[in-house]
Amino acid sequence: MKKYILAGLLLWAGNVFSQTASVGIVNSFIDYQKTFPRPDETFRQKEEMLKAEFKNKNLEWPAKYMYIRSFKYDSQLEVWVKQKLQDEFSLFKTYKVCALAGTLGPKRMEGDYQVPEGFYYINEFNPRSSYYLSLGLNYPNASDRILSDSAKPGSAIYIHGSCVTVGCIPIMDEQIGELYILAAHAKNAGQDFIPVHIFPIRYLVKKSSDFLEKLTKDDPILKRFSTSLEAAYNYFEKTKQVPVILINNQGEYMVNNPVAMIKPMQAPATELIKAPKSQPVFRVRNVPELAGSVYQTAKYKEGTQAYTHYIEKVEREMSKLLPKDIKRAFVQVEFIVDKDGVPVNFKVLKGITDDDFINELILKMEKMGNWIPAQAYDKDVAKKMVQTLTIEAP
Repeated sequence: MKKYILAGLLLWAGNVFSQTASVGIVNSFIDYQKTFPRPDETFRQKEEMLKAEFKNKNLEWPAKYMYIRSFKYDSQLEVWVKQKLQDEFSLFKTYKVCALAGTLGPKRMEGDYQVPEGFYYINEFNPRSSYYLSLGLNYPNASDRILSDSAKPGSAIYIHGSCVTVGCIPIMDEQIGELYILAAHAKNAGQDFIPVHIFPIRYLVKKSSDFLEKLTKDDPILKRFSTSLEAAYNYFEKTKQVPVILINNQGEYMVNNPVAMIKPMQAPATELIKAPKSQPVFRVRNVPELAGSVYQTAKYKEGTQAYTHYIEKVEREMSKLLPKDIKRAFVQVEFIVDKDGVPVNFKVLKGITDDDFINELILKMEKMGNWIPAQAYDKDVAKKMVQTLTIEAP
């Protein structure tokens, strides 16, 4: 039986606030934050304004529950609030995300400049941030630790001010001040896990969905991942409640009861939930830079003859798995030999469209072993490779 990890029960590392500070005894998380110059100034400048905005929107101040959604392609960050657990969330404000590093798709390794995509929560309030104020996210979460580079998945992902980024979510200083106050009040009211869901796009915006469709057309792994996020997006759009997110032992996100809750929404979003076992977990990395011309191409570590024998072995094994209506297929496989020599990001470009066959072929190709990486400018570089296999029915 599969074991699932409840994302909401991951390790929490919040600030301790019941302590003695230089100004005296603090009795709440709000009091503790006010012992720092920037939060204290922010509370004095913005709290009354926020109270007025809540009143104008018929919202009760302060919010006891808070939920944040961020959309990378649309460059927006939403703040939703409510008072009781059973209440529906109401949208309080949408901020513009003023800078973006990387591209659409999840963060998979340190130094890839990617903003993560997935389901996180605030695990740090940083009153002395280099970016005015910042709210830390629990990246890498349980899914990231399975699917990302095991040695260096990356860390230190924040929502912060200063409008600069190398993989975080930046907003303006004025806006992070407001967000910091709202989050501090929610934590002060007992919400230890403030959810932050990061999506590639707003799925119901045509321009955004068209862009994602084009991006994932030839990338089934990225398409499957974005579809799993869409299930949570649809759930919230339908219910205005944050879904419970589960993570299976392949690192895939699972959304609670999506079929019943989002039936009127787009059906493809539920496909991952109904049949996750059909999609194996491949070795995928975000490779930010591929070499064009190199002075030494990548070489198979065990030699050319060993590589040829391996490809022939794969062709023989895959011949037994050809769909019944296909007698011969010329299958073109693309992969990247990363700068550490590990072959990653296998993709079938042409030759066959059967998903089960493609999945099995990629799994076999991933077992080929490591390479000596390509060289350019006296350093190891990542290089794209293409291999054609001739597969004939026995």
